[in-house]
Amino acid sequence: MTASQNPQPAAPSLHESGAQPFLSLHTTVVLLTALMIGLVIGGLTFLTGTSVAAAVIAGLTGAGASTPVLRSLIR
Repeated sequence: MTASQNPQPAAPSLHESGAQPFLSLHTTVVLLTALMIGLVIGGLTFLTGTSVAAAVIAGLTGAGASTPVLRSLIR
């Protein structure tokens, strides 16, 4: 004896439900690239022998300064 099973409906995709992504692809790429730049600058600054606070400030400055430039370069 076999029981018939009702097929499960497929999960609605992003476009079917009408939901918008939290961040666009452009914004995500720009922010991740700025984060990587900030980490590299902060790490290199720390390796020169400065304090951790100075390295964090250098990394934040590098990430902040690169964000508008990356926004205009990445399209």
